[in-house]
Amino acid sequence: MVDARQNRRIKNRAMMPARFVLAASVLAFGSMNGVEGFLSPQTHSNVASQSSERLMSTIVVHETKEKAASTETESFRPNPVVVSAEAEALSHSATTMKLTPSFDLFQMLPEDEDGHIPAPIGGNRQRDGTVLKVGTPDSLEGLKLTDYKGLGGKQKIEKLPDPFKMVEKELKPFSDSIKELVSTDQPVLSMAAKHFFEKRHGKRFRPTIVQLMAKAVAAATPEDGVDQITTDHAETQGIGGMAWEWSGASDVRVTPSNHQGSDVWRKQAQLGQIVEMIHVASLIHDDVLDEADTRRGGEAVHKLYSNKVAVLAGDYLLARASVLLARLENTAVVQIMATALESLVAGEIMQLKSPPKALLEMQSYLRKSYYKTASLICYACRSTALLGGHAYGSTVATACEEFGFHLGLAYQIQDDILDFTAAASVLGKPALADMDLGLSTAPILYAAQEYPHLRPMVMRRFKDKGDKQTALEALYKSDTAMDKATNLAKYHAQKAVDALLRLPQSDSRDALIRLTHLVITRKK
Repeated sequence: MVDARQNRRIKNRAMMPARFVLAASVLAFGSMNGVEGFLSPQTHSNVASQSSERLMSTIVVHETKEKAASTETESFRPNPVVVSAEAEALSHSATTMKLTPSFDLFQMLPEDEDGHIPAPIGGNRQRDGTVLKVGTPDSLEGLKLTDYKGLGGKQKIEKLPDPFKMVEKELKPFSDSIKELVSTDQPVLSMAAKHFFEKRHGKRFRPTIVQLMAKAVAAATPEDGVDQITTDHAETQGIGGMAWEWSGASDVRVTPSNHQGSDVWRKQAQLGQIVEMIHVASLIHDDVLDEADTRRGGEAVHKLYSNKVAVLAGDYLLARASVLLARLENTAVVQIMATALESLVAGEIMQLKSPPKALLEMQSYLRKSYYKTASLICYACRSTALLGGHAYGSTVATACEEFGFHLGLAYQIQDDILDFTAAASVLGKPALADMDLGLSTAPILYAAQEYPHLRPMVMRRFKDKGDKQTALEALYKSDTAMDKATNLAKYHAQKAVDALLRLPQSDSRDALIRLTHLVITRKK
């Protein structure tokens, strides 16, 4: 019975390309104007004009290096194939922005687990921790999460601002506002689309991050990209030299004093709504694919209505999110968030199609976690910086994406730990759900390193009778597996804090640090 249900889930997963189709169409919109679409009027005149002659001379150099890097990378990374190389080449011109996945920008595993720091490229180059804080003291400089209670220390995290209280008033009308944004003339579709926003508020985790990040980046002065572009850089740094890295910023100037209530603030708040729509749509679709009965402590949408209505409700939320995304009037943000949509689908494909040996690799597990969870958070964080007037490759935007990358991974690893340690009544969703789907997460992977007899079970996705019980017994017998998974979550949480500490100190930045602590100490 269980195997039959699992087979139905796999079949369902193979039959839902809707999100990818939508992501591709939004991405096309974001790319149609080339790099000029990503340049604000001021940046366009100051940057693009200075680098246009360098552009053609560097394309060949860039493409050669990109192919070499691609060959080297692909030799060890089993990426999901979403778009063929030929199709990808057709969708790009010499001047379009091509984003690098965050796991190729930032460190994914600690050094003692063969992790390494990726080489500086467009998207991670500006990571100097002093640039934004010259002459400005930071009382939290060098902060370690392990100094706080709950993670082995004695300090009280409550001394830092409460992240949810800080944006409580701004998010109070959130549910009513987002319900209006997803209204439709079709009653059943409308009710299904509004279900989570009316009945189950959830943690509002992602909108809270966006709101706090919007305040944090307002405290930083935008850097001048013109000073960063030199002939030497142009010869070595890819498409258009470094010009594209210093594009994408909305043509605005905000400070903490004029940010609240401004047009920038409104667009950043709308981005938070867009992110929540995309997230909820993915939950609705996933519940259909997984045949889940509950979500957020209540019935899943497809159980209340039907699979068809649930799928349409998810598609409709993605469509509305795409329309609202275009209305932000920043094509760089459109491309970044469209890539987040594409990443969600890449995660589903990777989950379905990973070869057996890849199921044993911690890097493969973390890449899938990036696609399914962290990508939406980190791309939303970088987009928030762009809407706030910071260029794509700036120190601010880079810190934002790096924070979101590590926070998202820490969140997912902690979620996977709780899948084994918390009851379904606490989680608001079925416990041991991942093993029921044939998936191995950090705790099981570490257990398989200790107990080799688990590896064939992982590779066959626990399909044989007794596999799951044997794996659970080994996990609970292990003295190290759960601790290693917890330490991996702590590692990513600390890296998220390190990225935040590159931003100027502000209450909102410090509240994000407290939120990071909460992510890996929560019990549900």
